[in-house]
Amino acid sequence: MAGSTPASPTAEAAVAVVDSRDVHISPWLDAWRRFRRHKLALVSTIVLLAIIVAVAIGPWLWPVSINDIDFTARLQGPSRAHPFGTDDLGQDLLARMIYGGRISLAVGLAAMFVAIVVGVIIGAIAGVARGSVDAALMWVTDLFLSLPQLPLLLLVIYLFRDSLKGLFGVEMGVFILIVIVIGGLRWMPVARLVRAQFLSLREKEFVEAARALGATKSRQVVRHILPNALGPVIVAATIDVAAAIIAESTLSFLGLGFPPDIPTWGRLLFDAKDFLDYAPHWALFPGAAIFLTVLAINFIGDGLRDTFDPRKVM
Repeated sequence: MAGSTPASPTAEAAVAVVDSRDVHISPWLDAWRRFRRHKLALVSTIVLLAIIVAVAIGPWLWPVSINDIDFTARLQGPSRAHPFGTDDLGQDLLARMIYGGRISLAVGLAAMFVAIVVGVIIGAIAGVARGSVDAALMWVTDLFLSLPQLPLLLLVIYLFRDSLKGLFGVEMGVFILIVIVIGGLRWMPVARLVRAQFLSLREKEFVEAARALGATKSRQVVRHILPNALGPVIVAATIDVAAAIIAESTLSFLGLGFPPDIPTWGRLLFDAKDFLDYAPHWALFPGAAIFLTVLAINFIGDGLRDTFDPRKVM
């Protein structure tokens, strides 16, 4: 055609390559590509995985009983025989930290699961419903948000700890109580977040199309709205894990968490508080473990926030 400029074969090939890449990259692969560009989040993921692997396989690599008492080795600093030192009874702190790490991480993950499930359910119902149901659920959410969390935690544990110990045993009873209490006081921000996402997404074109095709309200929620609202929820989940670990450590430090013979990281700090002058290693290692775990989870949350933020161009 006169006056037209023929397209360059190189440009056409480049467009074809770009188009083929766009077609074959899955959403999860694209999310991973964005996440790994957040260097702090990537390093934090490696650190957190290392901590999880250490507490998971540690008893096989370091088969020392947490209850072995050796008064001749009491309050010793780090050495080849005891890499993290010993406590006032001569018990090996490395073995006790490995055992306590399992409990602290399990409490964080379980409490996060409770908070996310309750928050998603309440937020989804409030976001789909209209009128009085939405107002009532948000009133309950605001009520829980206004409660002082630490005094309420202490009160509930003081009232129900003995009864749950009798039903499920000492360790499992305290574990269930702490998980329910911490998770039950962390669902409110998740509910507000999910409600806001539902209010925004239910007016989108793809939801309108599903509604026009005859999809029921439950199908709209499960197949269309909820999957698109999970990005911010995943970020909130990482924050809840960190908050639950800190809350459990606080309760154990105050002497209202697990009993003394169950060495969580917070309990180790509580036991070490009277020996800080001449056995600082006793508090240093569990404190560093809590610090690294919470810091890594927070950086992972930052990376996930950037990954699922559509305004970020990575």
